[in-house]
Parts: sequence; C-alpha cells; structure tokens
Amino acid sequence: MAKTILIIEDDNFLQGLEAKKLKKEGYDIATASNSKEAFDAINGTVKIDLILLDLLLPDVDGFEILSKIRENPSYHEVPVIIFSNLSEEKDIVKARGLGISDFMVKSNFTLDELAEKVKVLIG
Repeated sequence: MAKTILIIEDDNFLQGLEAKKLKKEGYDIATASNSKEAFDAINGTVKIDLILLDLLLPDVDGFEILSKIRENPSYHEVPVIIFSNLSEEKDIVKARGLGISDFMVKSNFTLDELAEKVKVLIG
C-alpha cells in the first residue's frame, strides 16, 4: 500500500508540480491550500505518512499549522518537511523547535531532491 503525503501549499502551480513528482515516485497525495483544508485532511480518515508544509499561507502561517499538528497525538511523530521560501535563521530555529524533520528552501532545491528527502524519511 502506498504511503500518503499531505502537501500544504497555497501556490496551485507549485502544489501541482510537487504532487505530480511525488505521485510518479509511487506516493498517494492529499493536498491543502489553506489551514481549513489542512486540518480537514489531518482529521480525516486517510492516514498521513508525511506532511510537506509551506510556511506562507493565506489564512494562518505554517508555524500555527505545525503547532496544531504536533498537538495531535496521532501526528506527533509524523515527519514534517518545511518547504518554503522563508530562509531566515529565526524561522529555521522556530520550525526545528516545533519538531520538523527537515527545512528546505524552495529556491535551493529541485523536485528530485525533495523526492529523495521524502524517500529517506518514509521509504
């Protein structure tokens, strides 16, 4: 059974590219463009194996979503990769403090590198 990745990304074009690449790698994909969709997916019936999270979202920032994810006992250990354009040290430190698995700055990584990081974390 394929592992499921939740992509929380408000840029529909980028979300589509990420989803297409990860589907090609054999993963099932769930997507969310805002916090409501993200929490609906997390509280839904599909088991999420990894979360790919942007920090700059339209309604609440990714840090708030990450905090809520980590408060949920079912998602306390689920790997979360921040995939964002934010790259200030304070943002990286804050995200690490909330228990992320990795922090990737979008402009510094290719989709192939992202897929490799996912493979390392969840197989």
